[in-house]
Amino acid sequence: MSPDILVDALGRARERGATEADGYLVEERHGSALVRMRQVETVTHSHDHRLSLRVFVGKASAAASTSDLSRESLERVVDEATALARVTAEDAYAGLPDPAELIDRVPDLDLEDRADELTPEQKIDLARRVEAAALDADPRITNSEGAEYYDRRAWYVYATSHGFVRDYRTTSCGLSVSPIAQADGKMQRDSWYSTARKRAKLDDPESIGRIAAERAVRRLGARKVKTVEVPVVFDPETAASLLRSIAGAVSGPSLYRRASFLLDRLGSSIAARSVTLVDDALVPSALGSRPFDGEGLATGRTVILDQGVLGSYLLDTYSARKLGLRSSHHAARDAHGVAVSTTNLILQPGDTPPRDLIASVQNGFYVTELIGFGVNGVTGDYSRGAAGLWIERGELAYPVEEVTVAGNLLEMLASVEGVGNDLVLRDRTAAPTLLIGKMVVAGD
Repeated sequence: MSPDILVDALGRARERGATEADGYLVEERHGSALVRMRQVETVTHSHDHRLSLRVFVGKASAAASTSDLSRESLERVVDEATALARVTAEDAYAGLPDPAELIDRVPDLDLEDRADELTPEQKIDLARRVEAAALDADPRITNSEGAEYYDRRAWYVYATSHGFVRDYRTTSCGLSVSPIAQADGKMQRDSWYSTARKRAKLDDPESIGRIAAERAVRRLGARKVKTVEVPVVFDPETAASLLRSIAGAVSGPSLYRRASFLLDRLGSSIAARSVTLVDDALVPSALGSRPFDGEGLATGRTVILDQGVLGSYLLDTYSARKLGLRSSHHAARDAHGVAVSTTNLILQPGDTPPRDLIASVQNGFYVTELIGFGVNGVTGDYSRGAAGLWIERGELAYPVEEVTVAGNLLEMLASVEGVGNDLVLRDRTAAPTLLIGKMVVAGD
């Protein structure tokens, strides 16, 4: 596949009356192997490509996409998008970025694994190893929802009708397993995983399986608790989900639609001084890294919260114009056009070991799983189902399930009392252990 496919489509858009246009061309290869109870369930391989196009006729715009890259299909998509733009209402904020602002050199962020691809048999073996490690870790692990190895290879090309063309390549892979523990007629499930740009950076299957088993076993005997207001400690996985809620509130579309509890808060202190949140697209080999955004603008490091002060929103060109600000270079492309997304969203670590954060709590809740999507982006009200472990006198005492943790994100951010030193970039969004001084834990 050649970038000329995209360049030709943009040229045709100009011929059909578009004043300017841009587009993304993506080629992807996916593979996976899934096993369950040591038996192969599925082995998959796919090769996909798609072209996403955005055309402007003056200040009116339309978007279209296709996975059929035949000449006839591309011509039809271009013609339809251009015709639609002609009958769409104009928007004063629409348009491409200034061509002078586009990236001039694509940095090497070490995003591609150049090692030989695994055979299906090798993928199956990795999946079997991670599940076997979980099944063999403890006699109470009696079943499994399965284990999977996956890998992905992608090539991205971005171009504009002004003659700009840039591209980059990425890879990613992962191993995961979900064992089931049983005791006294009760069953509990948990999981663990490892993901990376390069296969050599994955955790070894045996350690992933053992951790998954330990997490499942420690949930046995879980109970409800009485409704109470206590300190809550979020483990790194659940703390990361809080960051996603903040990212949604500082996203351009939420702001200009006035659907964010952080509207007009730029420059204000909204969190404890221990809270520094960054979005860094240039971390070498990280899963969220990318050299340029969905509009060809160079990515970088954006400080969203600087010692509790809201320092930046996340904006693409359109939302920046609507808000009278400058793009933060966070545009992302999908089949519907341009959106806003994070890259590597990271809560900066503190100095306190997680065990010390737990030890500081006389009576509280250590959260290891969150369920549902109970976050109100307009008000910041937060309420989600949860499971984890109860803390008594600074120790993890017993497992808890079927409870709800509730509060308000602004109040939660302001009452952060501790940030752990255990940050690991395991995913696109990462956080260390986080202690919030007061939340409602609702149970019986």
